[in-house]
Amino acid sequence: MLNNTPTHATQNSTTPQGVPLWRLLHATAQVVAAVKGGRSMTALLEAQPPAIRPGVQALSFQVMRWYGRAQALRAQLARKAPPPPVDALLCSALALCWDDALAPYAAFTLVDQTVEAARKNKDTRGQANFVNACLRRFLREREALIKQTDEDLLARWNHPVWWVQKIQKDHPNEWQAILTASQAPAPMTLRVNTLQTTVTDYLAQLESAGLKGHPVGLSGIELHKAAAVHLLPGFAQGMVSVQDAGAQMAAPLLLQGLDCSQSLRILDACAAPGGKTGHLLELCPTAQLVALDVDPVRCERVIQNLDRLQSKAQVVAADASKPETWWDKSMFDAILLDAPCTASGIGRRHPDVRWLRRESDIGQLALIQAQLLQTLWSLLKPGGQLVYCTCSIFLAEGQGQIQTFLQHNTDAVFLASPGHLTPQKRQINPAVQDNLAGEHDGFYYALLQKRL
Repeated sequence: MLNNTPTHATQNSTTPQGVPLWRLLHATAQVVAAVKGGRSMTALLEAQPPAIRPGVQALSFQVMRWYGRAQALRAQLARKAPPPPVDALLCSALALCWDDALAPYAAFTLVDQTVEAARKNKDTRGQANFVNACLRRFLREREALIKQTDEDLLARWNHPVWWVQKIQKDHPNEWQAILTASQAPAPMTLRVNTLQTTVTDYLAQLESAGLKGHPVGLSGIELHKAAAVHLLPGFAQGMVSVQDAGAQMAAPLLLQGLDCSQSLRILDACAAPGGKTGHLLELCPTAQLVALDVDPVRCERVIQNLDRLQSKAQVVAADASKPETWWDKSMFDAILLDAPCTASGIGRRHPDVRWLRRESDIGQLALIQAQLLQTLWSLLKPGGQLVYCTCSIFLAEGQGQIQTFLQHNTDAVFLASPGHLTPQKRQINPAVQDNLAGEHDGFYYALLQKRL
């Protein structure tokens, strides 16, 4: 039951870290406004002062997950959108307090501290009374206001309406489960470096460290509760990496049927941040691997990750679609193309993506994917294999892309592939799951072989 007494608000106006809640709400609203302006939440959170970063991150993630409901409620409270800083603060408060079961603080406290944040910020001070009036009305009429927004697609599914309609069309039998899964935090999944240990032995090490998990896939462990990486045994020495279970399918799929006792020449295109690069070298340590990424800063992350894993690759900052700038004319035995995409399959981990994307992005990215696929195919040896993958659940970036490619490339053979993996919360029961035990993000995988 909601506690509306001033005493409750006073007791909870400071967070457990000793930071005033209004300060976290103000910073969260700034993050939300910047996302609406087209900036990635990841970079925005990294720029937060260390003292408030964890709190702002937690609040920002929750706001992004329930931002659709918040926008619909704000439209009921104020038909005309207020200026962006005010709208961001108001919508942040509504996203955090619309449901008592989800609220990180009592609704009265969130309202009280949101109004305090409005008063302390020069960009919102002039409309602090407006914010106060809207939120006090929300507290009084919450049940009726929520009911009025229940049939609104934006409010019900907390994704842009075009996104919901696209998934309804692409996945008519699974669309509700996909959107529901996107609202839940993703599990923390590890990839065990099998050059150093086994899944069974590492589970025992986790147990000794007070952590629990269960096996997923070929060499993965899903933790029952997320933990800081410095608490993971052997993390600094490369014994494990953090990688979604779906992403762990890329390397073994590419190497399927290839002889890793040979010094295979492998290209990991669009390699950053290097998770799949490291996995390839764990499975095929003698490979001559070229890790390519267009962003020099992201290439540094690849190098850092490989150093931690004690693995070596040729890391090159270059555009994969322009091989004349980086290719040495030596054909590849295997190519991994983790193509740029809408990232529609990783909304659990990056809930801001749905608000950053535009419907037109799908077609624009599909053109880039097709160009990369066609260009890199020409660098593959006859008999070689290429994995095309995206972290997208939109058919245009997966199944549709490969169907078109196969129609225009008669030397390509489509081998058994996972296809579209949709992000769904699953029970740990292999009898009722897809090809992974446990949860995973949304991906598309196609394995192609070039005819001899």
